[in-house]
Amino acid sequence: MVLSLLPDLGKRTLVMGILNVTPDSFSDGGRYASVKTALAHARAMIAEGVDILDVGGESTRPGATEVGAEEEIARVLPVIERLAATERTPPISIDTYKAKTAEAALGAGARIVNDVWGLQREPDIASVASAHGAAVVVMHNRGDVDPAIDIIEDMKAFFTRSLEIARKTGIPDDHVILDPGVGFGKTFEQNVQAVARVGELKALGFPVLMGTSRKRMIGALIGPERPVTERLHGTVASNVAAILAGADIVRVHDVAAHRDAAAVADAIRKEMR
Repeated sequence: MVLSLLPDLGKRTLVMGILNVTPDSFSDGGRYASVKTALAHARAMIAEGVDILDVGGESTRPGATEVGAEEEIARVLPVIERLAATERTPPISIDTYKAKTAEAALGAGARIVNDVWGLQREPDIASVASAHGAAVVVMHNRGDVDPAIDIIEDMKAFFTRSLEIARKTGIPDDHVILDPGVGFGKTFEQNVQAVARVGELKALGFPVLMGTSRKRMIGALIGPERPVTERLHGTVASNVAAILAGADIVRVHDVAAHRDAAAVADAIRKEMR
């Protein structure tokens, strides 16, 4: 199903564009909180060649205030409905861990559920995705940071649990994409390992999505005193490294720059095989 929805998956790196309709996201909170500004930004990303639009109504940055499903739905639904009704809109993803929000978004035209808790916080979200025939992005997450663990082995165990949930509800393996969850429950060193060791996750047999865009790891490497908006070049470097290591999709704020970078990285990766 993922290939029917995303026919270029595996042929080239796909670019997922971030569309935060939130007041408090770490990088662009409040910029696209209205339907008008969100749609304008979506149109700009479509013009730049985005492959997937990832719509989120709740910030998942550290320390962010959780919002209820009703508020989250009120934020995302008008945007998803308008996008889904527009010709040439790429597949829409709903960035949520809540079953109720996923149900509303999929009913409005979303085709992918992007769950930052890997179907494990609200397992009913898997049943919702299955009922709609949706693809799922299963992201690794941890409630606590443990510097002592091998983070890739922890991911493998986490994904095993997520896949058990998915399979029990009827989600086939070819509907699943894995995300190592850079910035979620990890030390700086573990975040770097998550990028460098993508190949070990690819060996599990699923496409891998990488999300490093403008994150704290990038800031730590290029200078934490610099504003979030100056993390583009560092983000591109991290995503090129991830692509060369085997990533299939990159989730980003800056679409045009990553389409160019991915085209170059894909050509180099092809010669490395």
